[in-house]
Amino acid sequence: MSRPLQTFARRLRSDRGDVPGWVLVTVMTAGLVTAIWLIADGQLTAILNRALVSVSSV
Repeated sequence: MSRPLQTFARRLRSDRGDVPGWVLVTVMTAGLVTAIWLIADGQLTAILNRALVSVSSV
């Protein structure tokens, strides 16, 4: 096996995952969605209502 391939295989075996990183990404995503929802609730509701009316009137 070539040296870069051996290094890659060794890293794959020793990788336990990055749980704190994924938790941080998940929490930040939930925070962003909540913030956007709080700020743009009226506009999002109006857009959804217009879309539903345009689809149901066809």
